[in-house]
Amino acid sequence: MRAVICKAYGPPETLTVEEVAAGPPGSGEVQIEVEACGVNFPDTLIIEGKYQIRPEPPFAPGGEIAGRIAAVGEGVEGLPVGLPVIAMTGYGGFAESVTVAAERVMPRPESMDGIVAAGFSMTYGTTIHALVQRAALQPGETLLVLGAGGGVGLAAVELGKRLGARVIAAAGSPEKLAAARAAGADETLDYRTEPLKERVKDLTGGRGVDVVYDPVGGTLFEQAVRATARNGRVLVVGFASGDIPRLPMNLPLLKECAIVGVFWGAFRAHEPEVNTANFQRLFDWHAAGQLAPRIERVLPLAEAPEALQALAERRVIGKIVLTTQAEG
Repeated sequence: MRAVICKAYGPPETLTVEEVAAGPPGSGEVQIEVEACGVNFPDTLIIEGKYQIRPEPPFAPGGEIAGRIAAVGEGVEGLPVGLPVIAMTGYGGFAESVTVAAERVMPRPESMDGIVAAGFSMTYGTTIHALVQRAALQPGETLLVLGAGGGVGLAAVELGKRLGARVIAAAGSPEKLAAARAAGADETLDYRTEPLKERVKDLTGGRGVDVVYDPVGGTLFEQAVRATARNGRVLVVGFASGDIPRLPMNLPLLKECAIVGVFWGAFRAHEPEVNTANFQRLFDWHAAGQLAPRIERVLPLAEAPEALQALAERRVIGKIVLTTQAEG
């Protein structure tokens, strides 16, 4: 099978596409014939040894895939050969076949094609957990989404609206803000040209927002905390800016707001039944046409370096998905 291989930690251009052997699944594992692979920010970190997961090279990056069960190991039930699935692999997904622990695999609706499914799990799974379990977002509350043009940002805009919130989308270009408006944002602001705190205060009549969804980090984080209302919740989702912020702790004291961590991987491991219920809700919304994942580009497996570089440089609106289908 073909796979994108990281032979040594380094930038995307050092990756190669090679033929490697695909071993059979062991006990408690399944082998998946991969249709497509989502490209996510952690993939840009794992190839440089900067992520919390540090596989020893050589390895294939890729933490999110869609495909069909090709073989089942001993002790696995409920995942028959041929079943369409999604899987969170951690790494190894940029390949034509992957073997993964059965608990990391979830059946997907037959109506959801592989391209959409490959870009669905991480963005929507993270976001529904953040907004429902961690923030307890309520109808009528105001949600501020930072990085609203990226994959998780657009998912937060969509899900915020589905949950009944008023959504303010913040991003760094007119094109990204247009995408956020198309996803349902009520208001938008460009934080490269507008002061975030002051603009948010204007949009909320001086009150501030109830929930902040922040996958960006950096200097925006403190500004967003300053723009929260009393009893606000600030969701720490990630650090796409590359800068892990520090916060003067008198701010949450004076504002009586909560800084809330979001670690979807730990949630999946500790509360799998709740995660499954989240996904049933997401699948139902998608089947009803109430979620519209934005896949900006579909590229062949061999163009993984280009995809990762575009993501690292924040040149992507929505998601990039790699396909394993024959390259024409």
